[in-house]
Amino acid sequence: MIQIIASDMDGTLLNDKMVISKENAAAIKRAQAAGVHFIVSTGRGFTEIKPLLKDAGINCPLITLNGAQIFDENGRILSSSPIHDQLSSKIIHYLKKKKLYFEVVTSKGIFSDNKAKRIENFAELLTNVSPETPYKLAVTMAAARMELMNINYIDNYQKLVDDNHINIFKVVAFSNEGHKVLDPIKREIQQYENLIVTSSSSSNIEINHVNAQKGAALQAYADKLNVPMDNVMAIGDNNNDISMLKVAGVSYAMKNAITEVKQLATRLTASNTEDGVGKAIDELLNED
Repeated sequence: MIQIIASDMDGTLLNDKMVISKENAAAIKRAQAAGVHFIVSTGRGFTEIKPLLKDAGINCPLITLNGAQIFDENGRILSSSPIHDQLSSKIIHYLKKKKLYFEVVTSKGIFSDNKAKRIENFAELLTNVSPETPYKLAVTMAAARMELMNINYIDNYQKLVDDNHINIFKVVAFSNEGHKVLDPIKREIQQYENLIVTSSSSSNIEINHVNAQKGAALQAYADKLNVPMDNVMAIGDNNNDISMLKVAGVSYAMKNAITEVKQLATRLTASNTEDGVGKAIDELLNED
């Protein structure tokens, strides 16, 4: 019997409009009404997630920043795994040297040093998941979404490192050239101690403390509820979901998932544009 369902967001719970569909939201609420614990497990930060969940009428615990922070349903922090300052400085310096645009996710929110680039990246993400969306429209949608996400802008990321009241939890670097540019950088950063590098799309890499992994966070959440992992379901589509798919007793890959995720998962559901999360949830509810 499934007692916990953990879902990724981008490419999984979110559709091509980057929102939670009514069908997915309804399935989540049916699971919660049946006594199943639903938890979001994402690379996104708290301030990016809450507006999306609020719009869908969903209240649940959150595994955020790939496991760097875990929140209960009331927004209280249950655990955190920041990157220490010296390592953060090293990452920032290296990515600047490589002339990559990147963002820094902290205990005080998400920071960008280039508003235009931030909107451009989000617009490209929208056109990737919804190719029929005109780029100009995607830019307009991206700018509107940025207003909801409470993005902070700063001229120098080192100021975040030097601020004793701020912890850095994740650094996300982007490139439109994808693996060609990002893979060598990923290999270099993976040599740094106490870091793990994953990705949520082919155009980014996500840098976290080694303890910040979705699988470890999901295991900790299940342990807290005394739920065996055989009774946990996880669903995802990309590289940063692999650790939680490995630990869950039941694992679903989205139809749009990368090959590695499909090979690892025990089950397959529809794509994120076809309410795949909702279909997977209802499939399991009907089995119990």
